[in-house]
Amino acid sequence: MSEIEIHYDVATGGDLDAHYARGESRPVTVVGNPVLHEPCADVTEFGDELGRLVSDLFVSMRTARGVGLAANQVGVPLRVFVYLCPESYERAGDELWHAGHVVNPVVEVSGDETGAHPEGCLSVPGARAVVPRAARVTVRGFDLAGHPVAIPGRDLLARCFQHETDHLNGRLYLDHLTAEGRRAALAEMGEPAYPVVPNPVADGAIRP
Repeated sequence: MSEIEIHYDVATGGDLDAHYARGESRPVTVVGNPVLHEPCADVTEFGDELGRLVSDLFVSMRTARGVGLAANQVGVPLRVFVYLCPESYERAGDELWHAGHVVNPVVEVSGDETGAHPEGCLSVPGARAVVPRAARVTVRGFDLAGHPVAIPGRDLLARCFQHETDHLNGRLYLDHLTAEGRRAALAEMGEPAYPVVPNPVADGAIRP
């Protein structure tokens, strides 16, 4: 990612290189793991442990080649996510990419514009489905030091904020689909190219 231009919406804790230097990659939880299906707890302590978690999230997101990652996706049921994501769905290398983290996020929708685009998830490896989302939002929360932050986003970045906040509320994009759409997405799941946490199995299949 060194070739892209990055804007740090939230720079507390240093730039990506600083997070990569001190963080460790953790395996990703996948659909069926209970930690993904329950609301996460609010962060109440802003200190070194939270800083290490954010760094680990950035490293884990890089390992899995994602644009966002929530804490429960590495098995930690706390309300914090990180992102490295552009606004355009084209994900062009010559456009500005946004980086940051948000603690205890709340998404506020701006206007009535929506967009229906294919959406994937590191916790549902290999599958994609069209999910309608608000096209413009602001995510409000706190940084690592406990200072309030408010970050506007549109298009893909807005989708990322909504997707990651959904995770922290115990919801996957699958929960926005019809029963038939959910079954189809689960059937598309493939072998991930990054480490994952094994799920309990029944009859040799992942339990959704």
